[in-house]
Amino acid sequence: MIIVYIPCNTVKTAKKIGNILVKKRYVACFNIIPKIFSGYHWPPKENKIESAEESVLIVKTLDEKYDQVKKEVEKIHPYSVPCIMSIKVKDINEKYLNWLKGEIK
Repeated sequence: MIIVYIPCNTVKTAKKIGNILVKKRYVACFNIIPKIFSGYHWPPKENKIESAEESVLIVKTLDEKYDQVKKEVEKIHPYSVPCIMSIKVKDINEKYLNWLKGEIK
């Protein structure tokens, strides 16, 4: 199992992407952290530091679904360079993992 971390510009965008991924059964479920603060250089390689409030979409899926998740997010995410980062889950309770596997096609 993996979780995929996807910062979004708004909660609305995060919900839209999360709902599409669940509907297509690429992921079993999603969580949204509604407000985070981000700092970064933009445009890249310039000396200007930008900041923004974002929402984080976290989806739960299987390793073999990552490429489908990534491709779908890249199609619909409003950022020109979205962060789509998978994080391997080391341990998980068996009942939850069995439920997750049953939700993903």
